[in-house]
Amino acid sequence: MTETTPTPADPADPSAESGRASRIAFLGLGHMGLPMAANLVAAGYDVAGFDVVPAALDAARAAGIPVADDAVTAASGARIVITMFPSGAHLLRAYRGEEDGPGLLAAAEPGTLFLDCSTITVEESREAAEAALSAGHRSADAPVSGGVVGAEAGTLTFMVGADEADLPQLMPLLEVMGRKIVHCGAHGAGQAAKICNNMILGASMIVSSEAFVLGEKLGLTHQALFDVISTASGQCWSVTTNCPVPGPVPTSPANRDYRPGFAGALMAKDLGLALAALESTGVAAEIGPAAAAIYQRYAAGEGATRDFSGIITDIRDASAGGSAADGAASGDAGVGG
Repeated sequence: MTETTPTPADPADPSAESGRASRIAFLGLGHMGLPMAANLVAAGYDVAGFDVVPAALDAARAAGIPVADDAVTAASGARIVITMFPSGAHLLRAYRGEEDGPGLLAAAEPGTLFLDCSTITVEESREAAEAALSAGHRSADAPVSGGVVGAEAGTLTFMVGADEADLPQLMPLLEVMGRKIVHCGAHGAGQAAKICNNMILGASMIVSSEAFVLGEKLGLTHQALFDVISTASGQCWSVTTNCPVPGPVPTSPANRDYRPGFAGALMAKDLGLALAALESTGVAAEIGPAAAAIYQRYAAGEGATRDFSGIITDIRDASAGGSAADGAASGDAGVGG
């Protein structure tokens, strides 16, 4: 595991690392990709971005990110190609191309390093790596944790699956975009770690939300319960950083009407990946599958575009009625005590 504070070299300095002198293609400029690419530009890297969504390209230009005419054009002049796509199907199609044109692997110069930061299945990640290697390139998977806030602040955690020999070129880039970089193993290992991590995250947000709703029913204020949980054995990221109720953590999405953040649709997707992995490996899990089912329901409605911590509203709505303590707690609980 490597934990560093970025200290970018001067891009005009000939002693700067060789990766700084070469173009980086950044493909996928959505909520996560755009701030990640912007941080690379701010650090002095030569970036060519692209996204299939016109609004994303407009946002990239406004953020100072140079954009290419298309993904193939961006990749053809790059030594490193970073992808942040919605699914493994998107990634594999982009790598291989379609009938109407070549893919990224055919367009890139031999030996290009393909760095995928998407969250996809382990099998898809390994298939993409094999395709890149077979085409004469290098490959790494590095899914992220930390959400939009972490992407904007450059404090993401990267879970890396790559050959050891490629780490020296990867590390300076990842240290610009993140605070902690963990080399988890060979190709696909980063995706494996991400799936395991987000299964814990989804389940912990559900039970944290249930605890706050229970606290409301029992007459506790949000602040009082937070003060206990945040310093006691129930302490977890879902409470101390992404608290599902407004007040105790001013930067949590609960204070901005659950605007993501990390959208419910993405949590449902990640838990779906975890569920598939549980089934394929034969793990006798009960909590993970239950969390996946809960977030599938949440993402089927307005929760798809709300922060995943907004699951508390569904729990609260389903808990209507309850004990006589409701009335006593409702005033304080609603404003975080």
